[in-house]
Amino acid sequence: MNQYVNKKFSNQYKATIGADFLTKEVMVDDRLVTMQIWDTAGQERFQSLGVAFYRGADCCVLVYDVNNAKSFETLESWREEFLIQASPRGPESFPFVVIGNKIDMEESKRVISQKKAMAWCQAKGNIPYFETSAKEAINVEQAFQTIAKGALQQEGEVEIEFPDPIKIDSDTSKDFGCAC
Repeated sequence: MNQYVNKKFSNQYKATIGADFLTKEVMVDDRLVTMQIWDTAGQERFQSLGVAFYRGADCCVLVYDVNNAKSFETLESWREEFLIQASPRGPESFPFVVIGNKIDMEESKRVISQKKAMAWCQAKGNIPYFETSAKEAINVEQAFQTIAKGALQQEGEVEIEFPDPIKIDSDTSKDFGCAC
């Protein structure tokens, strides 16, 4: 998120507590869009805070570390938790994007292959998948373009329901004057 919005990377890791967010204006298909990008805490102890941040989301990005099997194995529970907490109108068509991060590290440290991650995404409804390096800005821009397009598509499919109009008939209205 910080690499995408501010073109900066910090080696000083600090876990997100609750949530953090940044905004960025981007052009998507000749349309200026303001993205509000929320980074929610990945630790399970903060999972109950999700409902406050997930509602109204137009896209969900699931990020894992390609060098950490546990982070990949928890993708399914995070996906399910998001769908429960956000309760989107069409859960089966809600846009997700999966990002395998930290591809800049030594290949020998990698534990989740691209093939395995892509198979998981395919099995979950052909979720777009990107391998990125926030540190070296690899595929970050491309991933967020897909995120923005998915969010816009979701926004376009939302139907706004208006209540029936109230009709005022002049024959039935009464003149409420003061009889002073």
